[in-house]
Order: sequence, then C-alpha cells, then structure tokens
Amino acid sequence: MKAILSYLLLFFSIAVFAQESNFIAKDIAINKYIDGTLLTPKNNDKSILAIIIADSGPTDRNGNQNFQQNNALKQLSEQLSNKGIATFRYDKRIVKHIRNRTVDNTITFDDFISDATSVIDHFKSKNKYSKLYVIGHGQGSLIGMIASKDKVDGFISIAGSGLSIDRVIIDQVSKMDSVLVAPTKRAFETLKKGKTTKDYPIALGSIFSKDVQPFMMSWMQYDPQKIISTLNAPILILNGTKDLLVPVEEAKLLAKASNNASLSIIDNMNHVFFIIEGKELENSKSYNEPFRKVSESLINEITSFIFK
Repeated sequence: MKAILSYLLLFFSIAVFAQESNFIAKDIAINKYIDGTLLTPKNNDKSILAIIIADSGPTDRNGNQNFQQNNALKQLSEQLSNKGIATFRYDKRIVKHIRNRTVDNTITFDDFISDATSVIDHFKSKNKYSKLYVIGHGQGSLIGMIASKDKVDGFISIAGSGLSIDRVIIDQVSKMDSVLVAPTKRAFETLKKGKTTKDYPIALGSIFSKDVQPFMMSWMQYDPQKIISTLNAPILILNGTKDLLVPVEEAKLLAKASNNASLSIIDNMNHVFFIIEGKELENSKSYNEPFRKVSESLINEITSFIFK
C-alpha cells in the first residue's frame, strides 16, 4: 500500500510540474499600490498579454480572501498561459493595506480604476506584446471596461453586472424585503448628490456605514451598459447559469448594450468558475474548495476569442 501511495504522489507531482512547465512566473510591482504575478509562456517573445482584474472585496491576485480560498484567478491565469497567452494578475490595493496593517478607509472605486489604468499603461509602455486584453471578473468587469477604453485590443467580462451598484442593491433588497426598498432608494438618492446620510435601513448598515458611503458614491456613478457601449474593441461577455451573485440576465444586458459584444452563457458554471452539478449548498461550499478545477468551457471561450 505504501508503495502504491508513493507512486501516486510521485505521479501527481509530475502532473503538476507538467501543467506549469509552459510558462515562467515572475512577481512584479507596478507601483507602491500594486503587486502582481506575470506568467510568460516559454519560447514566445511576442506573446499576447491578458490582464486579469479581480472581483470586489479584499481579493488577492489568486482570487482569494481571508475566508474564501478557491484559487480561481490563479487557475484561470495558469491555464491561459499554458495555452500561450501571457497573463498578469494583481492584488487589489486593499490587500496590501491589510497585510501591512495600514487599512485606508479613504479608498474609492476610482482608486481601483486608477490602479487598473496604471497596470495597462505599464505593459503598453513595454511594447513587448503583440496584443493586450483585459479580463474583468465581477466588480473587475466594470473597472476593466472603464480602464480599457481606447487602450486594449479586446475586453472580456466574466460575471460582470449589467446594472449600476445602487440598482443591483435595490433589486436584491426588493427580493429580500419590499418594506426596505423605499428607504434604500432614498439613501441612494442622497448619495447621488454627493452627500452622506444617516437615513437608511438598519438592516443595511454594512452597505451604508459611514466608512463605506464615500466608496459607494464613487462606485454608483458608473453605469455598465453606458460604459460598455463606448468601447470600440471586440468584447466577450461570459456568465454561468449557476452564478449565485450575478444572474445571466445581467450579462445579456451588457451584450445588448454593445454592438461589438458576443455573449456566451456557460451551463452550470458558478461565480468562481467551477462547474456545479448540485444545488446551492454545493455551490456556496465550492468558494472554499481550491481543489476544484475551473470550467474548461470558460478557458476555451477565452482562448478562442483571443486567438480569433
């Protein structure tokens, strides 16, 4: 039995090595806010680069948070690079603050846009890549489409919202408790005027807390449908049918808003790119199951779009 286990462990190690042998990894600091990892396919001096922008929250370059470990962005990056596409993924600036114990409550949504723009400009200035693409996941979709305008050869949205954040929250509140809709709308109307408010439902304190309101003000000013309609580069919009956070209807809104967009709905894929055959319990548990593999269809859709 020990011999069999040793053999299996050896085989597994060889398999992992083989999967990672098609690229070279290098950690890069773009500026004082942004650290990331560049994967460069071997024997490809003029490769295509895809910049991956993470979802909301303190999400690191691998797609993880303190209580959410799935390595979704790490897997996405490595699989694309194994297929000949250079990738760069980076920690959101809040991650660095948390690690250094210097959390900055003045961070706004516009800071995330600035960070994405800095990453794009950094790699464009290198003049090393034949083409440059941006892949935005969740909140990173909106960040990416704003930063990408007139700068990239293509944009890819994965689970990106088709509605502004205030409309998303109001829609979710209406499904949770219709009584909260009116005061929620009232609170957002005040934020739209650039003013803070204390008039909001107590149940939504995490959304409307004093520290969060400035961030919400800057985020809600952007309408994804209006922004995506201004992009001239080819666009690929992806969403999974098992996404608990972003329904496929929002992906359809994005696709409808652009004349340059193609839409692909991946059956049974959830928000962190895993294929879920079961129900919501399996789906939610998968957010902390890094042993799962990201959707093969997702990788194929992205590579086909980039190499087209």
